[in-house]
Amino acid sequence: MPTQTPVLCVREVSKSFGAVAAVREVSFDLYGGEAHALVGENGAGKSTIVKMLAGVHRPDDGTIELDGTPVELTTPADAKAAGIAVIYQEPALFPDLTVAENIAMGHQPLGRFNTIDRAAMTRRAEQLFARLGVSIEPNRPARGLSIADQQLVEIAKALSADARVVVMDEPTAALTGVEVERLFAVARSLRDDGAALVFISHRFEEITALCERVTIMRDGRHVSTDLVAEVTVDEMVRRMVGRELGALFPKQDVTPGVVVLSVEGLSRDPVFADISFEVRAGEIVALAGLVGSGRSEVVQSIFGVDPRDGGSVKVSGRTLKPGSPRAAMAAGVALVPEDRRQQGLVMDLSIERNVTLPRSRALSRLGFLTGGSERRSAREWTARLRTKYGRLGDEVGTLSGGNQQKVVLAKWLSMAPKLLIVDEPTRGIDVGTKAEVHRLMSSLAAEGVAVLMVSSELPEVLGMADRVLVMREGRLVAELDRAKATEESVMFAAMGQEVSV
Repeated sequence: MPTQTPVLCVREVSKSFGAVAAVREVSFDLYGGEAHALVGENGAGKSTIVKMLAGVHRPDDGTIELDGTPVELTTPADAKAAGIAVIYQEPALFPDLTVAENIAMGHQPLGRFNTIDRAAMTRRAEQLFARLGVSIEPNRPARGLSIADQQLVEIAKALSADARVVVMDEPTAALTGVEVERLFAVARSLRDDGAALVFISHRFEEITALCERVTIMRDGRHVSTDLVAEVTVDEMVRRMVGRELGALFPKQDVTPGVVVLSVEGLSRDPVFADISFEVRAGEIVALAGLVGSGRSEVVQSIFGVDPRDGGSVKVSGRTLKPGSPRAAMAAGVALVPEDRRQQGLVMDLSIERNVTLPRSRALSRLGFLTGGSERRSAREWTARLRTKYGRLGDEVGTLSGGNQQKVVLAKWLSMAPKLLIVDEPTRGIDVGTKAEVHRLMSSLAAEGVAVLMVSSELPEVLGMADRVLVMREGRLVAELDRAKATEESVMFAAMGQEVSV
């Protein structure tokens, strides 16, 4: 049962970054024993609220109260001491430390002579993973972990702090259905033990499954706070976007043209084997399957990021050199990766520099890149994708997740690719931005671009793909055309069941 008085209160907080007002006079309460959803489009101010609770940003105005007393959260250490733990949307592990060291960071157990007790640290990590029901080796380096495993380590870090307030910012974005249910079981356990949960998600089915109340934000302002049981999903969407939302999957019918991508017998032991398929001009082909089935590794090998042991990749009849992203780019291939922060953007560089990175040579004059040409190109593409930002010279890391994804798309679309590969194109972005990304993909296909999409969201796969290729344990196990692809047929194939086509 929720407590009678709030554990934490946000009172009229505001925060600006230069001329951009990220949050304006926002208020809401968090109760122990309750899961509280915080929703809104990317850029609505959710991440800024989270960072104020985490001690990363200080409010310009307003207060944050803990047990009725105003608190100053000037550093992450202050937030941690106050019992606030934050699981961010993007994992932030130290790659060269072990999993156990990442979990224990800041509160390592000490043994004799005041040295770190590594055995106790390992045991604690094992206990946390047992509670989560997952198997991750505590003493392996964090580098090389999948996005899903990185997220689970972040969750274990939060659990290790025994926090009274737990903020989960898109914790399920890279998890499978089984992992989501496992996380929800842990979240409900924390809630039932009296913790106040803040749950940020763009998946409404997760909000209705886990949360008792929902606060909706738009353009940095508080719109409403309601019991989840008393507001419909349609009403939540209308309040979030401030308008009626058009079709989420605006797929245009296009007659496929010539073969753009031809993959024959692609293999990389032990990740995937004997992968063969084609993608034609104007066609959207989806690679579906469970997390860990090898989808991302296949597209990274096609682009040349990862090596391959055998097979060939041809673009417009031209064989690509293995392991060479430069050769793929020269052939007209663009890759929008799953992890936009680590693989898609240089977070310390400006928005305009990130947009123009692949074309820096083309934009140069006599070997020098001028700010004017860079800015004009960046302004054109960010405008086409309706990107929200303060100044083009701002660091790309200041943008919301959805706007960062638009910068990655702008970077590659400025090259006018023949083949666009998108890995989880709408992971962690809001419903309004999802519709914009889908509309962009559809219009590119209508212009003759071949699109290869990896997605874990079945509605997205079924709504956007002309053909669905299903992977399981590193192999292609089914090919379904748009008319025959259903949630049941895709999931049956992904789980190794017979598919009737």
